[in-house]
Amino acid sequence: MNIFVGSLPFSIEEADLRESFEAYGTVDSVKIITDKFTGRSKGFGFVEMPNDSEAQKAIDELNGAVVSGRTIVVNKSEPKPEGERRSFNNNRGGNNRGGYGNNRGGDRGNRGDY
Repeated sequence: MNIFVGSLPFSIEEADLRESFEAYGTVDSVKIITDKFTGRSKGFGFVEMPNDSEAQKAIDELNGAVVSGRTIVVNKSEPKPEGERRSFNNNRGGNNRGGYGNNRGGDRGNRGDY
């Protein structure tokens, strides 16, 4: 089972997260997501556990736990459908032209009277 872990303290290491989950069973992998430019944690990650019942017990007991003063969120990770993934182009309005060529105010559009 792939498990989402959110609201992590930025100082937590993958080894610490692995240790927390290994108390409930076998852990295949741990990945804390980091910013690709700064290398700093984004405050969430994923843990993979092969045994679903052990993974569910970890989710039930760790969700809402306080780690380094932060209440973490732990739940089963569900893959997003392809249509819901964000791309950089979807963040803009359709008519954003950067302000150039917009004839707003005065008679800027009528330049025949120099």
